[in-house]
Amino acid sequence: MNDSAQIHPCASLSGVVRVPGDKSISHRLAMLAALATGRSRIRGFLCSEDCVNTVKALQTMGAGAVFDGTTLIIDGIDGPWRQPVQPLDVGNSGTGMRLLAGLLAGQPLVTELTGDASLCSRPMGRIKEPLERMGAGVELLGKDGCAPIRISGGRLHGIDYALPVASAQVKSCVLLAALFADGRTTLNEPLPTRDHTERLFHILGLPLTMEGTRLSLQGFGPTGPALPARDWMVPGDFSSAAFWLAAAAAMPGARVTIRDVGLNPRRTALLDVLKRMGADITVTPADQLLSSDPCGEVAVTGGKLRGTRVGGAEIPNLIDELPIAAVAGALADGITEIRDARELRVKESDRIACVATNLKALGIAVTEYDDGLVIQGGSPIRGGVSLSSYGDHRIAMAMAILALFADSPVTITPVACVDTSYPGFWNHLEELGGHVDLHHCH
Repeated sequence: MNDSAQIHPCASLSGVVRVPGDKSISHRLAMLAALATGRSRIRGFLCSEDCVNTVKALQTMGAGAVFDGTTLIIDGIDGPWRQPVQPLDVGNSGTGMRLLAGLLAGQPLVTELTGDASLCSRPMGRIKEPLERMGAGVELLGKDGCAPIRISGGRLHGIDYALPVASAQVKSCVLLAALFADGRTTLNEPLPTRDHTERLFHILGLPLTMEGTRLSLQGFGPTGPALPARDWMVPGDFSSAAFWLAAAAAMPGARVTIRDVGLNPRRTALLDVLKRMGADITVTPADQLLSSDPCGEVAVTGGKLRGTRVGGAEIPNLIDELPIAAVAGALADGITEIRDARELRVKESDRIACVATNLKALGIAVTEYDDGLVIQGGSPIRGGVSLSSYGDHRIAMAMAILALFADSPVTITPVACVDTSYPGFWNHLEELGGHVDLHHCH
């Protein structure tokens, strides 16, 4: 079978892992370094397909970029941005597309952003409305308000805007555009979302004020801000660590430690969920702040989990971890209910439907709702089946974790998608004590 992984049952996991750099922070740092004057070094940069595609787009528009291992060295765009002669292809990256759209809205260029079939099925109307209100031209060239996107940028003005959905990507898109706007831009979030952009803006001394879920930024006009180049450190990605945390928590006798991982409180809601389920988790913050986000060490000792309810205000800070939270629910005793998560329908796949289909194939009782799932956990996990990842990296990795608990090997296909966020995932699985047979096609 081409591009597949066969995961074998595993009695125990143990060891220490350093997960790759945070994807969200890597994207943002690449863009801010491209805006800066001079040379920036970003240590721990996530060298995944998603982030590398963002770097390539910035190079096309005039940034210099070289990799030295996991350090990205960027020379900022000196002078006017270059007009791309072809569409900028960001692959599978919703973060790359939406944040670049915000930057491009402030440039006097006509630029087209495109991506793979999965990305071109995700809604982009949510960035079209605020960017057009700021003065940019935004054409959605795909069907049903999807990518490709053509942006006619320049001469923006500040707006007062209430975000209709809790989305860190939409918020960051507008904040990046606001840097190049005349006047003040004010945003109101329905719920608090990831604040990586805000933290980076504060470190750079940008005039962003925050009061609850209301953010306000004074723009710099068409020339944008004068940012100094500097060195940065990217912490490990909590969303990548989440797979090992859930696996160890549900496996009696397991002991897994994640080092140098980001501990931004707007990213770590899964820790609260797992603790409610009875997980034995110890968090040790680092002595000093090495990056824009707090980071540290998380150690998990395995035991028996119990079901819980997940929903409401915690969903925005758990959105990427919900597939692995569903897996934890399948491994726990009792019922786990995940609701208020309709946003999962428009991720790299329809994650509600995809998780439900795969859980049923493994013999787990699950009820699918428009905004989530109800999972009856504690049943044996039936192996000897083949699951689809639906081309979604987080579905592939979540199902790989669940397969460790099956009664016989489980095959997942395709799995090349894992490289969009976590190159090295399969190596780490084996280092912790799992066993996987990979079959790749080229």
